[in-house]
Amino acid sequence: MKNYKLFAKTFTGLEPILAEEIRALGGKNIVSARRGVSFTGDLAMVYKANYSLRTALRILIEIKTFKAINEEQLYLAAKQLPWLDYLDVRQTFSVDATINSKYFNHSHYVALKVKDAIVDTFREKIHKRPNVDTHNPDVKFNVHLDNDRVTISLDSSVESLHLRGYRQSTGGAPLNECLAAGIILLSGWNMKTPFLDPMCGSGTLLIEASMINRQVPAGYHRKNWGFMKWLNYDAALFAKIKADENSKIFLQPTASIIGYDKSFSMVRTARLNAMMALADEHITIEKCNFFDISEVQPVAHIVTNPPYGERLEEGDMKLFCKEMGNILKRYYSGSVAWVIHSNDEAMKYFGLKPSCKLPLMNGPIHCKLYKFEMYSGTRRYSKQNDNNKNLGFDN
Repeated sequence: MKNYKLFAKTFTGLEPILAEEIRALGGKNIVSARRGVSFTGDLAMVYKANYSLRTALRILIEIKTFKAINEEQLYLAAKQLPWLDYLDVRQTFSVDATINSKYFNHSHYVALKVKDAIVDTFREKIHKRPNVDTHNPDVKFNVHLDNDRVTISLDSSVESLHLRGYRQSTGGAPLNECLAAGIILLSGWNMKTPFLDPMCGSGTLLIEASMINRQVPAGYHRKNWGFMKWLNYDAALFAKIKADENSKIFLQPTASIIGYDKSFSMVRTARLNAMMALADEHITIEKCNFFDISEVQPVAHIVTNPPYGERLEEGDMKLFCKEMGNILKRYYSGSVAWVIHSNDEAMKYFGLKPSCKLPLMNGPIHCKLYKFEMYSGTRRYSKQNDNNKNLGFDN
């Protein structure tokens, strides 16, 4: 099989995790880059990467790299590409672009010039043109411009790979599935210690933990990928890839996975999502306000995405972080907590020194993933000092 130059996009901060995933799948010539990882592989690897990678947002196949410093050079070079090999005139297509260049200022304009090159090629060769569909294209092309270096790629995913296919409902600020999986993998969960998300929202961290624990491929519940509309799509090969990857699934989890939320509507949402992910038998989700806990809790591997950003005012956020740290110190001795948060100043009120801080992006929000270790000797406060119910975080 022919080998391709591939690029897997991801979130800032997840590049090392994605590189390890690609290595485990059998990718070659792996090189981490900004917000992605380049590697090589054949068509089977393209299918496998789309189906199994947890932290990849999309998989791009390089078509051509060239240099251009103006629109004429860009158009003429793009027009030399064999577009009829990738696209049928009856199919729709779209072009998106990302640029970091002193020669070009607008990504939309760059995408438009490449679109013109595609359409003009078809008109000249077969006197017909394919239609553009920016919302649901059959085939999607990507243009990446780094100063004068232009890379045109075929997007094998089309829809972002974070769309796993199990999430039916969300809360106000759902965590991206790829980011959730990356956080869990960064946390180094041993998959023996119970996994706990005490503010689980719509349950994304719980479901991704269950899928990781049981080795369920990331795309197990997904129905469509961009490559399924390619002219060279090999349905038999993809069926074999899925069967091989699915054969690795564990029937039973190796650790308990538990989620709490103070909102019963969010508990119902999380339970519905877990059911759609076929993980409801492996996840326990209960209504519980984290700030109402008043008893020592079992040791757990805690990973959570508490409210931050627009969800809390600055003063409330500081108080929230302070009391969250107090609860962890009082009642979770021996546990480890990984907390993603966007406000460094508020996290200074946590009352625990992080043993690790990793920069991440949650969509457009700059965040850090904090690791807190509650040693067994951590002093617990007496109940007479427990005034959480007066802080506004109760039900």
